[in-house]
Order: sequence, then structure tokens, then C-alpha cells
Amino acid sequence: MADQGSEVTIVGKGAKLEGTVVSAGSLRIDGQVKGQIHADGDVMLAPQSQVEADIRAQNVVVAGRFKGSILVKGRAEIGRGGRVDGNITSKTLVIEEGAIFQGQSIMDQQAQAQGQGPAPAQPPSAEPAGDATGRPAETAKAPQ
Repeated sequence: MADQGSEVTIVGKGAKLEGTVVSAGSLRIDGQVKGQIHADGDVMLAPQSQVEADIRAQNVVVAGRFKGSILVKGRAEIGRGGRVDGNITSKTLVIEEGAIFQGQSIMDQQAQAQGQGPAPAQPPSAEPAGDATGRPAETAKAPQ
């Protein structure tokens, strides 16, 4: 997901961070993070990672354990062995076989916000229903 020339910040396997993590590029987490994660690039949670946070990024891949909410502009992926307990808002969601997702997914919210989403339902007309000629339809009466 990350561009080959972009900068990647790594939170090592033995690291435990609490608070807000901000990255101008992409972020890889091998350790534990609790709080907020904001990345201008992608966020990758390694298989041994344990994260309890709200993530905002371009794309996210979860291969470890995650609890919280994910908001991405593009793709959210839960890899084999990954677990997400929380909500995901993304354009694309991929859940591989063997992954666990417990929560709610909201897809393509960005397109709807730009007016490209589904058209709103039309309210019913106040005019009485008619036939093909435009004349009011007659109602059938049950025999008495």
C-alpha cells in the first residue's frame, strides 16, 4: 500500500505507546499503542501488534489485534489472523479468510458526501393515482 519512496515510521515490537501518534508518512506498528493514530499515509498493524485506538489514515492493514474505530479514505484490510473489534469507515473493505471482524462497516462515505452516492428516495406524490390516460383510477368495491 505504501509508496516505495515514502517515509515509514515503525513502532517496534517491545514499544508501548500511549497518547496521540502522528505520522506525516506511513506507520507500521509491531508493538502496543493506546490512544489516537493519525497518518497522512498508510497504517500497518503487524501480527504481534496490540492496538486500542482511533485510526485516521489513507489505508489500513490489520494483521494483529485492534480495538477502536478506523476511518480511512481508501482501503481497510483485515489480514489472516487479524482481529478488529470496532467500526470501520472506508471506501473498500477486505476481510481475509481467518480474520475476525466484530463491529460495523460503513462503506463509500466519501463518495456520498460528494453527492455521488445513491439518489434519495422520491416522496410519494400528493396526486391521486391514475391510469395511463391520467384519469383517476376507479376503486373496486367488495360485493355486499
